Amino acid sequence: MPPSPIPYYSAKDIAEKISMGKAIQLMAATFRQISSGEAQVPVRAHIFMSEEKGQSLFMPAYLAENKQFGVKVVGIHDENPQKGLPYIHAVVLVMNAENGKPLALVDGTYLTALRTGAASGIATELLARKDASVLAVFGAGVQARTQIEAVLAVRDIEKILLFNRTKEKALELKKEMERIYEISCHLAVGKELKEADIVCTATSSSKAVFEAAHLREGTHINAIGAYRKDMAEIPPEAVINSRVFVDQASAIWEEAGDITQPFEAGLITKDHIIGEIGQIVSKEIIGRRNSKEITLFKSVGNAAQDIAVAGALIED
Repeated sequence: MPPSPIPYYSAKDIAEKISMGKAIQLMAATFRQISSGEAQVPVRAHIFMSEEKGQSLFMPAYLAENKQFGVKVVGIHDENPQKGLPYIHAVVLVMNAENGKPLALVDGTYLTALRTGAASGIATELLARKDASVLAVFGAGVQARTQIEAVLAVRDIEKILLFNRTKEKALELKKEMERIYEISCHLAVGKELKEADIVCTATSSSKAVFEAAHLREGTHINAIGAYRKDMAEIPPEAVINSRVFVDQASAIWEEAGDITQPFEAGLITKDHIIGEIGQIVSKEIIGRRNSKEITLFKSVGNAAQDIAVAGALIED
């Protein structure tokens, strides 16, 4: 008797089955497993494809509590947006840890955006001031959209400031967010960042996208765009002046230019990272201590997040 085909879940399937609220809950549980050592998440492997102006990432993970393991394969191509294609394509294979049986193949492109947004959602819930009402977003792509969705799920936001290199894409995002959420969105530049209580950076920039002097006291930052040592969205001064938390410390020191660049310049020590977000979830460490300090959540993302969401699809 031939084996049953592996079920496939599309972006549409994910959107219908996993709400942002549920994804945020899944990320809290996943980060807790990462920090407690229950999850195994090796640093991702990179293959650079210079002729195709792209790179591929291979990201394995095992979640003991979920009894699942798997791998995420990602393709990143610089010229895709000009071709009308997503900057990132991805697929996730999730398997049963008890017997090795393949359970599902999942579209990883929307899944990446969902779980990345959800990671910022749980970080914002744990670290942003409760009275935060103004959100600033850098970038206008798919990631920016789920960053907004996640922050709106955990804070009562009254205004969104949109920062982007091209006005056309920012205007498109503004119209879409105002239509979906009925919230005021403003195309912003420079010093207007001083209005923000929460900042999300979702770009592929190799240099800082704002000036540290433009941050107000009490701000929370979700830095999710830069995932290589040669990329950095956050100015070193902002890192120095922030209480810093990360998704997975071992991966941060291997991949996060926002942290490794100021470290290598002698501006911070490794002790500058207070801890992992999962340690706040488990109440092992304290997050925000007062309304004036700036908090920073730096994430490079990992496959445990993807396996958690893919596993939830199967359970439903």
